[in-house]
Amino acid sequence: MSILTLFVVIPALMLLGLWLAKSLNQVRGVMVAGASCLLALSVWLTIYFVQQRAAGNTDVMLLTASTPWFKPLNIAYSVGVDGISVVMLLLSSIIVFTGTFASWQLKPMTKEYFLWFTLLSTGVYGFFICTDMFTMFMFYEVALIPMYLLIGVWGSGNKEYAAMKLTLMLMGGSALLILGILGIYYFSGATTMNVNEIAAMHNIPVETQKVFFPFIFIGFGVLGALFPFHTWSPDGHASAPTAVSMLHAGVLMKLGGYGCFRVAMYLLPDAANELAWIFLILTTISVVYGAFSACVQTDLKYINAYSSVSHCGLVLFALLMMTKTSCTGAILQMLSHGLMTALFFALIGMIYGRTHTRDIRYLDGLMKIMPFLAVGYVVAGLANLGLPGFSGFIAEMTIFVGSFENGDTFHRVATIIACTSIVVTAVYILRVVGKILYGEVKNPHYLELTDATWDERVAVICLIACVAGLGLFPLWASNVISDAVGPILANII
Repeated sequence: MSILTLFVVIPALMLLGLWLAKSLNQVRGVMVAGASCLLALSVWLTIYFVQQRAAGNTDVMLLTASTPWFKPLNIAYSVGVDGISVVMLLLSSIIVFTGTFASWQLKPMTKEYFLWFTLLSTGVYGFFICTDMFTMFMFYEVALIPMYLLIGVWGSGNKEYAAMKLTLMLMGGSALLILGILGIYYFSGATTMNVNEIAAMHNIPVETQKVFFPFIFIGFGVLGALFPFHTWSPDGHASAPTAVSMLHAGVLMKLGGYGCFRVAMYLLPDAANELAWIFLILTTISVVYGAFSACVQTDLKYINAYSSVSHCGLVLFALLMMTKTSCTGAILQMLSHGLMTALFFALIGMIYGRTHTRDIRYLDGLMKIMPFLAVGYVVAGLANLGLPGFSGFIAEMTIFVGSFENGDTFHRVATIIACTSIVVTAVYILRVVGKILYGEVKNPHYLELTDATWDERVAVICLIACVAGLGLFPLWASNVISDAVGPILANII
C-alpha cells in the first residue's frame, strides 16, 4: 500500500474519532490531531518530492500503487503524485488545519458539523491522489455531497436556496463528467481507467475527442466557475459557514481546474487544440465579469465570491493558453488563490461574528476596534490585488507572461483583456479596505467589540505566513509544478 493512502485513512480515523467523541473538547482534540497529522504528512511529501527531483529522479509520478477494485470495468484504486498533486495536497492540508481553528467556537451541533467537514476533506484528498478516472470521480462526488448539509444547516442568509442551487448545478456537472469518462473509456479501447496509461495510448479518434471534450471540460468547469455556469458560486460562498467557505473556495474549486487539465486536456489533446478558442472566450468573460461584479457588491462575502470567479477563471484561461509558462502560472494561481481566499473568508467570518453584518455600508473604523483582524484584512487585500512580495503577484505575472508567449493576435488580445482585471481588482479591494477599516466609528456598539481570540490568531497567522512565504520564495513551487506540467503539455501540443 502506498503511503498516499494515509491521506484517506487519517480522515477516516478522524470520522471514527468524532463519532465516538462525547464532549466538545474531545471533538476539538480529534480535529486538531487529525488536521495536524495531515499537514505534517503533506509537508513531508513536499520535501520528499523536492529531494527526489534534486536527486535526479525523473519519474513523472512518484509513490504509485494500484489495486484492482472492480475488474469488469477495469476500475482500480490507483494512486500517485506529481508536482501538481503535491502542491494541491499541501494547500488542502493547510486549509483544513486553519479551518479547524476558524471553526473553534462554532455552535450548535459542533460534532456533526466537523463530521461533514471531515468527509468533505476526505473527498478532496482522495481526488488529488488518485490516477484512476472512476476513483477520481468517486472522491469528487464525496467532496460535493457534504456541501449541501454544511450550507443548508450551518449556513446563514438564504442558505436553503444556496445549498440547493449549488448541489443541483454541481450534480449537473457530475452528470456530464460520468458521460465523458465512460466515453473516453469505451472509445479508447483501453483495458484500464488509469489516466496516464490512457494518455500514453494516443488512440482516441479526433471526432470522438471533439464529442466528449466539452462534457469533461464543462463538467469540471462548473466547479471551476466557468462562465456561464458560475452562478452557484456567489450564493454558495455567501451562505456557507466560515471554514466551509475557506475549503470551498480555497480547495474545492481547484478540483475544477485540476480536472480540466489532468483529464479533459491531457486525454483529449486534439479536441483541446481545436476547441480551446471557444472556452478561452468564456474564461476571458469569467475573469473580467467576476472582477466588475465584485465592484458593485456591498456584502463582503459576495465581493470575495465574485473575486473568486475572476481568479478561478484566470486558472482555466491560463491552462487553455497551453504554454509551459502559462500552465505553470495556472497551478501557482490555484495554490495562491486558495491561500488568499481562505484568509479572506476566515477574516470575513470573524468580523461577521462580532458585528453581525457583512454589509460594507454599515461597517467603519474597524482598525481602531480590532486591529489584528483589520491588519490581516489589509494583508489579504494587498495579496489579492497582486502586490509584489505576496503569492498573487507571482502567480498572475507568470500567467500573463506565459499567455503573451502565444504570438497570434487572438491570444494576445485575450491576454490584454484579461489583464484589465488587475486594475479592477485594485479598485474593489482598496474601496472595501478604506470603507470598513478606516475613518470614525459611527456605530457606538462597535466600541464594545473585542479583537481576535487565540484560535482565530492561529488560523490568520498561518495563512498570512503561507501567502507571504510563497510570494517571497516561489522558486521551489514553480520548479515542482513546471516539472509536472511539462509531460502533460507535451501530450497536448
